[in-house]
Amino acid sequence: MSIFKSNQDPIQKLAEYIDQSHRIVATTGAGISVGGGGVTYGQMRFSSRGMGRGEGYSSFLPNFLETMFSYKPSYSHYALKKLEDNGKMLGIITTNVDCMHTIAGSKNVAEIQGSLQVNCCANCSAHYNGYEIWQKDELPRCKNCGGEILPWPLYSHIGIWNEGAAKARKWIAQADLILAIGTRGNYGDVYWGCRNRNAVVIQINPGRTYFDSVAVLNIREECDSVFKKLDELRGKNG
Repeated sequence: MSIFKSNQDPIQKLAEYIDQSHRIVATTGAGISVGGGGVTYGQMRFSSRGMGRGEGYSSFLPNFLETMFSYKPSYSHYALKKLEDNGKMLGIITTNVDCMHTIAGSKNVAEIQGSLQVNCCANCSAHYNGYEIWQKDELPRCKNCGGEILPWPLYSHIGIWNEGAAKARKWIAQADLILAIGTRGNYGDVYWGCRNRNAVVIQINPGRTYFDSVAVLNIREECDSVFKKLDELRGKNG
């Protein structure tokens, strides 16, 4: 049962929950990148089944990468980074492949579907970590054999990245507050079933999702708007 009055401002409620928490875990989806101009993986106009050969791979750069790196982390990405800096944020669990949490400066990020930071040569399987290799005008080639370098979402057919999933399970089991931000699903078999059942769940999303039924507070707004109001509230209160 919520300790707050039904007519209390939801931003004030959010602020109080954050203040009372010390092990916050955020789970994020495409909605957190919208404020920075982001596109979702589902908006890519190619099939990951190309596995680097043919139209799928050749359309990867113009249809996704160039778009992705033309936008920036959103206000919400930086808000979560600030919570980490203040010792509040235990970790961020995301299905996004755009690396924007890392670009914003967050250190503890579990990318459960991998990202453009996890890359592999299609020919010799050499690994290349880091998103920087994609910030160029041409698709990168392996230094060892000249083969095509594929990001995890392509060579795994959008599979689960086990290293990220392990981090997600560890963090959510320790959480005292879970912020579901701009995401529609909980990937239950991957990490959600491991959550601390005593953790408070707060959702920030303009639309209805799975989290409606488990959240003590559903804030029906875009996340950038919410975090800007939160900062304004904190500014007024000193």
